[in-house]
Amino acid sequence: MTDASTELPDDAFDDTTADAVDEIKEARLWHKDGWMARVIKNEDDDGWAVEMIKDGEPEPALVGPWTMGRDKKNPKPLDTSAFNTLVKTASEVLRRHEQQLRAQMHKRIGIRTDDGDVDVTLDIVPDEYEPYATLTAFDAFGEQIAQVRVAPNFKLTKARAESWAEGGFGRIE
Repeated sequence: MTDASTELPDDAFDDTTADAVDEIKEARLWHKDGWMARVIKNEDDDGWAVEMIKDGEPEPALVGPWTMGRDKKNPKPLDTSAFNTLVKTASEVLRRHEQQLRAQMHKRIGIRTDDGDVDVTLDIVPDEYEPYATLTAFDAFGEQIAQVRVAPNFKLTKARAESWAEGGFGRIE
């Protein structure tokens, strides 16, 4: 439930109108530098919350509690300092989420073989219809030795990488 003064037109998040909404600085709504801060009624209790939405994204990057104003009924108005802090926090949340996703989609293990050190990587391709992963071996100079396609749920461990190397980097079932 948002206050009428904070409601936006249905096309406010449409990429074609993003340029038209350059800068808004209202008590419960700020839009600046690709970010929108919106103070909303907290549905979980009697208080208020603020959501930070990056332009072009369908979901908020951050939703958190917001401070009550002096009258203990209405929310404290947004200001430059609060908006800048919210942008910094929401950006950090997105950055950490991207790092976590990248870490889940890419694994690397170093092994020793008779021919020298080898790096084995697993890269998951999260295709909506046919996800898969590629297992790749690189020599000490970064040259690709082998690459095979594996199931997206393939677990890369040191033992499996060593076994693959011992088998001549052939196909993995």
